[in-house]
Formats: sequence, structure tokens, C-alpha cells
Amino acid sequence: MGIVNVPFKKLGEDVALPQVGIPAFAPIAIVVAMTGVALTVAVTILTKNPVAAVAMMLLSVASLFAIRQTQQWERAVVLRFGRYRGLRGPGLFTLIPVVDAVSRVIDQRVRATDVTAESALTKDTVPVNVDAIVFWVVWDAEKAILEVQEYFAAVSMSAQTALRECIGSHDLAEILHERDKLNQALQKILDAKTNPWGITVQSVEIREVLLPQGLEDAMSREAQAERERRARIILGTAETEISDKFAQASLVYANNPTALHLRAMNMLYEAIKEKGSMVIVPSSAVETMGLGGMLGTASLGNQGRPQ
Repeated sequence: MGIVNVPFKKLGEDVALPQVGIPAFAPIAIVVAMTGVALTVAVTILTKNPVAAVAMMLLSVASLFAIRQTQQWERAVVLRFGRYRGLRGPGLFTLIPVVDAVSRVIDQRVRATDVTAESALTKDTVPVNVDAIVFWVVWDAEKAILEVQEYFAAVSMSAQTALRECIGSHDLAEILHERDKLNQALQKILDAKTNPWGITVQSVEIREVLLPQGLEDAMSREAQAERERRARIILGTAETEISDKFAQASLVYANNPTALHLRAMNMLYEAIKEKGSMVIVPSSAVETMGLGGMLGTASLGNQGRPQ
């Protein structure tokens, strides 16, 4: 089953209805009519009988209007003297000329209709523009013809009304973050309205929600402020954890001076091992760690080596 895109204009404007066709002459009917015309000419020449020629000509013309054809996805609505007679198709079918008439042909493929709600107010009184797509199909062509005058316009206007009702019953946050829930609510509302017309709404999809520019700027600033707040909280939490670790380390070093000396020497080594840069160390730290004696011994050892 294919999908037919049916565009509609906005609410308040004339609805652009797609063409609802009447089946054209079937190719086989044209062939039959042309064959009849040829036979009429032949009979006229051979028999010289105008009555037979006129009768065959009338039969040829009648066959042109009696044989009709519809496509696989189409159903033809047949009226007899203005009364509903039934559906015909797909394929070839016959009519009684003058008595029967094909009023319309119903396309039973899935249709996609664009629906727009402009400046609709949400539950928290925020004006928004919402675009949606409605997927629907005619499942009962008889009801679609007999129960509603123009089912194209009926589906379009019902979809626009239902969309506005759903927007008005939901907050802006729900519309932005819970589109699936809104789509299901719209589908149920539309399906309940269109089922008596022989039409089923299969799904509704909200494509876009447009906010006023001022509201977009305010929401952007709010989101940025929220991110900054979270960053500050994370930084403060990290500082707290670091200070706790330092407090625990200070207790260990207070009871173990050797560990403190080793840690200080390791920090000094890490500072100068890569680039061999000069590090200025307070004299109190040198005396505490005993670095003076070690550095002096290392210096004398270097001087005593042969050049």
C-alpha cells in the first residue's frame, strides 16, 4: 500500500482539495468502439442497410461508456438514477449507459496530510507554532461518500482542531519532551472523529515546534546558567574531596616524619628530573629533611672524580 501526500492550506484559508477523479474511458472500451465503427462502415458498404449501420454505431458508442476501469488502489462509486448502487473495481467493470453513473473514485492508499497550528496557546499560556503530519486511510469508501460531503476537508479541519486542543491541554515542557505521548493522544482523538466516516487515522507525528524568539533566548540563558551551576557544584565537591584527602595525609605525616621527608624528596625529584631546572628550597625545609648533608656529600663526591 502506497502513501499519497495530500497538502492542505492553513486554518482560515480555502482548503485545497485534491482532485477526486472519475475513471476515464478504458483502453479496451476505446478498442471495442473503434472496432464497432469499422464494422459499421463495412456493413453499410456491403448491405446498404442504414438501420443496421445506425444500430451498430449506437452499440459502439454505448460500449465506450459502458466499459470502465479503475486502478488496483481505487474504488468507483456507482449511482443508478441518483441512488447509491455500490462500489466497483479494481480492474474492468461495466455500467448501463444513461442509467448508471460513476460519481467519484476513492483512493484507498495511505495519505499524508500536513497540519499547522499557528500561535496556539499551551496550558501555561505560551504561544507556539506546531507542524504535524497525519497519516490516514479510507477503509470504507461507502461511508466516506455517504456520511460526509468532503472527507478531505473534514479530516484536515478535524486534525487542526484536535492539534490545538492537545496543545492547550499540555504544558510547553510536555510538548517539547513528550512528543510520543502527544502523538498518541492526537491519533486517538482524530480516529474517534473520523471512524464514522469510514476513515482511520493510523498515526500522527509532530514535526516541529517553533517558539517565540524571546522565549528561546530566555530558555538558552536558563540552560547556560544551569550548566554553570552544575559546574560550580562539581568543582566545589572536588575541592571538598581533595581537602579531606589532604587532612588524612597530614595525620599520617604528623605521626611519621620519615614518610614526610620521603614525600618531600620525591616532590623535589619530580620537579627537577625532566629539565634539570633550579629549585629554591627554604632552609628550614633543607634542615628538616637533612638535605644539606646529602647535597654536600654528593658535591664532594663529584669533585673527587677525575676530570
